[in-house]
Amino acid sequence: MTRKSDARERAIAAAVELFRIQGYAATGLTQILEESGAPKGSFYFHFPRGKTQLAEEAVDAYVAGRMAVFREISARTPGDPAGFVRRLVEGFAAEMVASDFRHGCLMQNLANELAALDTELTARIARGFADSTEIIAEHFRGCGFAPARAASAAAALVAALEGARTIARLERTPAIFQALAEVFPRGLTLCGDPSRRVGV
Repeated sequence: MTRKSDARERAIAAAVELFRIQGYAATGLTQILEESGAPKGSFYFHFPRGKTQLAEEAVDAYVAGRMAVFREISARTPGDPAGFVRRLVEGFAAEMVASDFRHGCLMQNLANELAALDTELTARIARGFADSTEIIAEHFRGCGFAPARAASAAAALVAALEGARTIARLERTPAIFQALAEVFPRGLTLCGDPSRRVGV
């Protein structure tokens, strides 16, 4: 049972890595099995619906990791929206550098390829974005933002982070994240009062 469980987890981890780097269509099951070292004979035991099921479970694993990171950063920056934003941006930038600018967002990659083809997987990805974005909104609410303001600021930040990741991959430099860390916190306001700016 241990070996079966390890094979399943290795396959999911390999799928997450490959989907982030090269997308869904360019990633074949043979490559996933080679990268993971998982036995070919056990694949359909763990994933009876094949690559589609593997993609679903890869999304779930990716979202769980993303949410854990967001929660950790939130716990380290209580009551500090600007510090929270800077740490998020720094985390995204560090990950991009560590991957040699190869890693995209798994959810973004799959959504771009499959949105018109797989409505169930698309809905799963949408939930992943919504659930992880809610952690950011929750942090902003804890900093005194009104609920609507917290939600809009969180959505804008996620959009900015994902856009920055795409630009960083193209330019192979974290410069866009540095710009985001400098500019975004300046636009944050507390309690809907535009005169109360959060400094950087």
